[in-house]
Order: sequence, then C-alpha cells, then structure tokens
Amino acid sequence: MSPARSLTAAMMGVAIMTAPLQAQDGARGEDQVRAREIGLEPGILSPGPLNAITDVEGVRVGHVTLTGPGFLRTGVTAIRPHPGDIYADRVPAALAVGNGYGKLMGATQIVELGEIETPILLTNTMSVPRVADGLLDWSLDRPGHEAIGSLNMVVGETNDGRLNDIRARAVQPEHAVQAIEAATGGPVAEGNVGAGNGTVAFGWKGGIGTSSRQMPEALGGWTLGVLVQTNYGGVLQMDGLPVGETLGQFYLSDQVADDRADGSIMIIIATDAPLSDRNLERLAHRAFAGLARTGASMTNGSGDYAIAFSTHADVRRTPERRSEVSAVSDLPNGQMSPLFQAVIETTEEAIYNSLLMAEDIAYPRVDGGEPVRALPVEQVREMSAARDGE
Repeated sequence: MSPARSLTAAMMGVAIMTAPLQAQDGARGEDQVRAREIGLEPGILSPGPLNAITDVEGVRVGHVTLTGPGFLRTGVTAIRPHPGDIYADRVPAALAVGNGYGKLMGATQIVELGEIETPILLTNTMSVPRVADGLLDWSLDRPGHEAIGSLNMVVGETNDGRLNDIRARAVQPEHAVQAIEAATGGPVAEGNVGAGNGTVAFGWKGGIGTSSRQMPEALGGWTLGVLVQTNYGGVLQMDGLPVGETLGQFYLSDQVADDRADGSIMIIIATDAPLSDRNLERLAHRAFAGLARTGASMTNGSGDYAIAFSTHADVRRTPERRSEVSAVSDLPNGQMSPLFQAVIETTEEAIYNSLLMAEDIAYPRVDGGEPVRALPVEQVREMSAARDGE
C-alpha cells in the first residue's frame, strides 16, 4: 500500500481526542491508578499538589490522541514552558543523551545556545517532520512573528510501531497545532494519551506519565516536575520491588539477546529554580539515575533523552537580555544537589505512573502480533502491601 493510500485508510474512522476525561473530571478505569495510590512512594521528597509537571507555575500540557480501526494508535503531546510568547521570552534549556538512537529535532541548537524558543512536542518516530511542520505553522502565525526567518522546532519521539501503523503517518501538522492549543495547567492526563497512546514499556503498555517534587523552604522552596513518554524495556523494578522478575516478564529472561528491550524514552524536566543552561544540563543527566532505578536496560536500540528547562523569570532570554549585557540570576553549584535528588525521584515516579495509568490494548496487530496488556495493578498492589506489612 502506498503511503498516501495507507494514510487515507488509517484516517477513516479515526477518533481524535484533545481533552481526555481523566484530565477533565478524574474519570478513569478501575485498573488505572497512580503510584502513590498503591503505596509506591519513591524517594524522600514530597510531591507538589498535583504531583505533575504542571506544579511548576506556568507549565502547560496538551494531548491529541489518535485511535482508529485495526492498527492506528498514536498522537501528539505538547509541553509549553510558559503561556506567553516563548520565541520572545525564551527559557534556558539543556539536553542530556543516555543513548542516542533517536530522532530528536532541534537538539543541536539546544546544545549550542542553551535555550528553547518553541513548545516541546512529542510524537512517534515517523511523524517528527509533520509535527515539526505544524509547530512551525503555529509559531509563524503568532502575533509579532511576521519577520521570523529562522526557528528551532523541538520535537522528540519514540517508536510506537508495535501498536500503531507507523508507516501510515496518520499524525498531521494540524494535530500538532491542536495539541499546543489544548495545553493547559492543572491535572495531566496519563497512560494511553497523546504521544503515549501506542507505546510499550517493559513488555506492558507504556504511555505518558508525570510527577513532581516540592522542595522545602530550607532547600530553596523550588518546584521540579517531569513528564515522560515511556517506550523502552529492561527488568522492571518499582520502588525497589522486583516486579518484572516476580511477574516473569523481563529482558533476558530466556537468555536470548533480541530487541525486546529496545525502544526509547523522552524525559521533559521543568523547574522554577533559576538555573543556567550549564546547570540544567547537569540536572538532565541526573534524570537517567531515575530511569536506571526502574530497571531500564538502556539497550543499543533505545533512544534515551532528557530535556530540562527553567521557567524562572530572571533567567529568561528576553529580547533585552539577548541584545545587551545584563544581570542574570543563577543558583550556585553548591545548591544543586537537592535538585539532583528531586529529578531522580520525579523521573522514577513519572515512569511508574505511565505504566499504572495505562490500559490494555486488546486488538492484535494486523500482522498477527499479540495484544499488549497493561501492568497488572492488583499484583503490584499486593507486592507493595506485602512489603509494607499490610
């Protein structure tokens, strides 16, 4: 089937969801829980009020979820660092790469300039160009952007080809625009939504997950939040519990070195601490310690990326600060360690939430593959209760 015919077939009967029910009114399935609801509380720091990346003031998240007949399950997730003009008031940012098997558009300019100037969008591997096109359309159409002649669109991805007809390239530029426009503060939908609609993690259904930490005033009072798109493998551990081994599903269980643990993860980190891009890079690298705590194998075919940005008003790259010498706030190196602890814990918990909030994909692939089930919540709950002596 040609790409055009495949796209046409895929778009017939496609359900497009921009406001998942769980984000609107808390509605969700009986088997969908967040980690803390079953006793999984990784780390020592306290979460923010929503335990989500949107606990960082100004951060917005939006999803467009595409689900169609047979073999279409994908989408777009948008993260807006602040509700204003991101091109004018750019935020310092940094990138860390755990394993570089991925297609992260805009990466080199983040490294070179230490800033981002558009929302961050996530999607599937084959849809990066079309999502970037939508992000470009949206950005050029903003008031005051009539003279823009160069723009660094930031688009990350994971490969959802196990559950999605990825070659159909059903995601269109307008879906990127819809995700950006749908971005709001407040609770963040998790699991089978947006860019996590077709992902798989540890052999179970993966997806979008989020978490946050609120630092005590003695440690600066800063907030740090993480959003993840999980699509990787390994030997699942949850808050120290050997979940993968106990449930008999883990990488190398049969001593066969195949590609079952391949995949990727995108980790988006937001904080209101006044950080330079140099310290944001240090922060982003620590996210991989949280990834490791979940039992990730970080295999040859995995793309493991972390993007960190600061929303603090005193570190934004405003037009004035880009054109003249100016004073910029910068948290000292010696005060970074508590934030390192926070990003480790938050990344770990966001990954758990992406699994626990996911739902079964009961239909098989068109090529006869097996359905992908959600992580069995009740068994994890029982393991957690036994560990806690309940």
